[in-house]
Amino acid sequence: LISRDSEADRRRDGKHAGICGAIELRLMVVGSSGPSQFLLTNSILGREVFSKDVTSLSGSIKNNGELAGRRVAVINGPNIYDKDISKAKRKMELRRSKCLSIPGPHAFLVAFDMEKISPNDVRTSRLMRERFGRHCLRHAMVLLAYEGNQDRTALEDRVKKRDWHLRELIEKYGGRFHLFNKNWRDRSQDRELLKKIELMVASLGGGCFSSRTFQKAEDCVKKEENKLRKQRAAEIEKAWAEMEKQYMEEELYFQKDAYTANIGAEIRAQAEIDNSWLRKSLARGLGTGFVVGAVMGALAGSIEGPGGMVLYGIIGGAVGGSAGGTAQVAIKHMDNRMAPNARLNFNSIFINRFFAAPRT
Repeated sequence: LISRDSEADRRRDGKHAGICGAIELRLMVVGSSGPSQFLLTNSILGREVFSKDVTSLSGSIKNNGELAGRRVAVINGPNIYDKDISKAKRKMELRRSKCLSIPGPHAFLVAFDMEKISPNDVRTSRLMRERFGRHCLRHAMVLLAYEGNQDRTALEDRVKKRDWHLRELIEKYGGRFHLFNKNWRDRSQDRELLKKIELMVASLGGGCFSSRTFQKAEDCVKKEENKLRKQRAAEIEKAWAEMEKQYMEEELYFQKDAYTANIGAEIRAQAEIDNSWLRKSLARGLGTGFVVGAVMGALAGSIEGPGGMVLYGIIGGAVGGSAGGTAQVAIKHMDNRMAPNARLNFNSIFINRFFAAPRT
């Protein structure tokens, strides 16, 4: 078991301490089947990331926001028991979800519908250990979804004392659980949920969960970032030269810092969804004949604002047959939050948006 935050992440997060007062929490939301994990994501972020009819996800997605004033990154992947996803696709998306949460999640939030607990739900803990690491349940909490304006005290009493199958379920996760309303507009329990997550993280030393595969993901993402920076070095230098023509002294430093932060976030987002580890998984699982086409279709990112970046990414499913067949990787635009492809002229977009006039 490795519980840590990388020094680079600590330094980066420290720059934003004045905004939210704490390191961003990375939350891996896991679901067995059905819509529970997507309802939970909406509830955490306080917005409708997923519509109410979404019951499964073919790819992996990362959304940023706040929970009770603390910055959070919420990572969703396909449901553990989704029968419509091939073994190869599931393996690749498991890797992608790890890349999206590097250096590792602070908490695994395992979502169930408390009225529809199935035998598969009870077995979810075993699959989590297999896929994320045998100690991941130490960092996990059960989230039980309920409908309507029910009395929470009565519901908690039911979980702890009356329904043996619910009690048995949460015991697999150290007895940690929280109830959340399927109506994401109910914000009354945000602070309680955040407190439970923070206490769990603190009890484990304050760091994140990691394992050999999370370390592999981090190494591959960093290598991809370095490669992308080298590829775009001339582009970045050109943008800096343009700034030097327009700004002086403190204003120049401000504009350069803003540009560097944004392009760094763009490169990081691109590296998280496409790197050598994921390409290797795609090649092994689907055949090398269409790897290039699949990867070319998979890159998208979103950057909003020079100070507080909000990154969104959603990767559709790779569909294919035998080696040499055809694959499609669909990029799904949700609520118009996706920006143009990352390889568009970022410098022009950035300069036009942020450098139209000196900051006052």
